[in-house]
Amino acid sequence: MLAAVLEENNSCLVIKDVPVPEINDNEVLLKVKACGVCHTDLHYIDHGIKTFKSPPIILGHEASGIIEKIGPAVDNFKKGDRVLVPAVITCGSCKFCKTSRENICLNMQMLGNHINGAYAEYLAVNSKDVQKIPDDLSFEEAALISDALSTAYHAVFNRAKVEKNSNVVVFGCGGVGISIVQMAVLKGAKVIAIDINNSKLSLARDFGATVTIDPEQQNIFEALKKEASTGVDVIFEVVGLSSNFELAMKLANPGTKICIVGYITEKAKINCAKLMFYELDIIGSLGCKPSDLSEIVDMVRQNKINARKMVSNKYSIDQINIALDDLRNSRGLRPVITFE
Repeated sequence: MLAAVLEENNSCLVIKDVPVPEINDNEVLLKVKACGVCHTDLHYIDHGIKTFKSPPIILGHEASGIIEKIGPAVDNFKKGDRVLVPAVITCGSCKFCKTSRENICLNMQMLGNHINGAYAEYLAVNSKDVQKIPDDLSFEEAALISDALSTAYHAVFNRAKVEKNSNVVVFGCGGVGISIVQMAVLKGAKVIAIDINNSKLSLARDFGATVTIDPEQQNIFEALKKEASTGVDVIFEVVGLSSNFELAMKLANPGTKICIVGYITEKAKINCAKLMFYELDIIGSLGCKPSDLSEIVDMVRQNKINARKMVSNKYSIDQINIALDDLRNSRGLRPVITFE
């Protein structure tokens, strides 16, 4: 089978012919139909972030497809089932899995990080958290649900608990940022989207943001004073910049929640006096519980969330580095690798 392999950090992916993976008793073999291209992959390629499994490793963690084969211990799937695979497979037995916090499972297995991922024609994966999808949901939509949309759902619904009529600020309007915009709008919030890319700000408006701000052209403090006169209730940092977090601390009003969704590697300063005096909540948000996936599938099917419009372009596996370069340079919202 063809696969896009990371042979070392800080290098392009290499298209190789590799063996179709064998499956164990609890696994399914998926014929991959679509895999979303995510900024997380750029961390491994561009920024020196190490994968848990040392290279060579197949990247790609937003997968959907058709089950080709099942292991002998798998009794809830059959060949031909259409499914999506969550970015993280959980163990089901650690203290977090047992207390409905599976997304921070102590033994998590992330595709394209701990184990080989879905930039490949076939994927072997534990069947535990694999989710069946209906015939009227496209594989491209399902791929986005597996990470971009589910990450946003968890941040908005479970962690920040966005409320109706609240003022929500979103730093970063990429795939996850736009998904957060949609989820917050669905909750009835007024969304203020911040980015330095005008095309992304235009997309944010298309997806429901009431106000957009380019910090290179506008004063954020003055804009928020006008657009959120009652104060900012929730701020989402989705880009992964410590400077955004520090700015969020300055923008915060009494009672503001600051939800960190982006992967920030640099140290950031925290104004502890303001944290105390304003009773701020600084919240981390990682991925999503697999048990929430069916609800997100329903949101997309009912057109409450528009996943199809988020797909900026489709690429074949041998065009993976073009897709990554388009993502790297903000050409489009969410590239998707498809296998016909």
